[in-house]
Amino acid sequence: MRYITITTWEIADGTDYNVSLRAIEEKRLPALKGLGASRVTVIRTSERTSAAITEWPDKITRDAAELKIDEVRRKVHKEDMTRMTGEMRGEVVADV
Repeated sequence: MRYITITTWEIADGTDYNVSLRAIEEKRLPALKGLGASRVTVIRTSERTSAAITEWPDKITRDAAELKIDEVRRKVHKEDMTRMTGEMRGEVVADV
């Protein structure tokens, strides 16, 4: 069963959103795909915040990638001047 993670992010005050987004598009999203994610969607929710919706084929694939995901998140904070502000995750139970 497909598994989804939704994370929320905030860029540091004074950081250019587009520069940060470019780094995420070039490095972070391909890293998640390389770990087995089927799809990653980033939504800009305000001037300094975003939400990332990552779809995995199943919970087993997501769980297997856990340590590497934590490593990617640490790099995002240090290199892209962003911080994760929240996370939700779970199996898809209905879809249209």
